[in-house]
Amino acid sequence: MLFEITVPTKERFEIVDITDEVQKLVWRGKIKHGIVVVFTTHTTTGLLINEAESGLLSDLKVKMKELIPKGAGYSHDRIDSNAHSHLRASLLLNPEVVLPVDQGELQLGTWQRVLFVELDGPRHRKVLVSLCPCPEMIEE
Repeated sequence: MLFEITVPTKERFEIVDITDEVQKLVWRGKIKHGIVVVFTTHTTTGLLINEAESGLLSDLKVKMKELIPKGAGYSHDRIDSNAHSHLRASLLLNPEVVLPVDQGELQLGTWQRVLFVELDGPRHRKVLVSLCPCPEMIEE
């Protein structure tokens, strides 16, 4: 089953917790056991799993800006001045995360959350969520 989440962002560089939306889709799809693949369809966004604590999110943004600063003479900037966003997505993030499901619940650690990272907003972004159930075990 394939579902879509719309993520409206309000800032140029923003981190949005989408865990609850993904869990709701697991319930909607009635997946008891299996995996969920979450995939962003944009080249200037990414996904990660980590804490959604505000200090950590701020630290992530600061470190990304430090490692890949805007306007550092990138060739792609001649097109639309967002090379730093593409580079951050490509080198520091993933377009997908894979999550196990057991008893209809995402199997995340105590503080783990699914985080969508906007690097070139504000925009309305699309995230695909694919539910992949495991066949029930058959006893012989």
